Amino acid sequence: MTQKLIALDLDGTTLNNESKLSSKTKRVLTSAVQAGHIVSIVTGRPYRLSAEIYDDLHLNTPLINFNGSLGHMPHNQNWDLEYQYTIDRGIAFDLMAHHYEFGINYLAAEGKSLFLAAQDNPIHLGFFPTTLATNQILSQTTLSEDPTSLTIALDRDKQPAVIQYLNDHFGDQVDVAPWGGPDSVLEIGAKGIQKATGVEFIANQYQIDRQNIIAFGDEHNDTAMIDYAGWGVVMQNGTPQLKSIANDITEATNEEDGVANYLTDYLGLAE
Repeated sequence: MTQKLIALDLDGTTLNNESKLSSKTKRVLTSAVQAGHIVSIVTGRPYRLSAEIYDDLHLNTPLINFNGSLGHMPHNQNWDLEYQYTIDRGIAFDLMAHHYEFGINYLAAEGKSLFLAAQDNPIHLGFFPTTLATNQILSQTTLSEDPTSLTIALDRDKQPAVIQYLNDHFGDQVDVAPWGGPDSVLEIGAKGIQKATGVEFIANQYQIDRQNIIAFGDEHNDTAMIDYAGWGVVMQNGTPQLKSIANDITEATNEEDGVANYLTDYLGLAE
């Protein structure tokens, strides 16, 4: 079979509802690599929350974090193709100055090896520490470099106004996207950078034609990647909007090894 690039979203797609890799998923992805295909993670997560999964799959391909804004080769600090799109740290300071009127409860600034946050009260979002260490506190002094991503947890009724404010004041520099799911969270990244940016980058490294890219996703931040891939597959548990642009939809959900089952059939892998 022609070599494929398999681009994998993590949450709601490759991972189950406990944010874990099932043994079947690990087995099938290992078989895909052994069959000569390229498996790569393309996630909105920062590196700090995807490194363990990358290592658990024993990958040696580029890892894409922050929805396409960071492309790097884990465990190879000297990889000269690494890229990182950043945003003006002044935007973080502006949000900090308006945090009360914007109903911001938590603001995190992150990069490949950067994590700083400001919070009024401890929050429980899963992706962020509930208690901040002294060297993780965001301030104009500690944020000395431009971050790759800003994430804000805020009162839901303030979301539309904050999105409007960011678009009016910084819309030529950044894109603002709300998280799916129950949490009221906005993610801010470099203008025009999407998961498709990372997928195209990986495909170019391996000389993989677009028609030989298969991508899996479930949420709005996967839209550009699903659209870009020659074969975009959306999870059974994916959003209706994403399903509407899919080439195919898995029969099983992320909780039922949807990716593993689909790839076994699609690639003709031995059970």
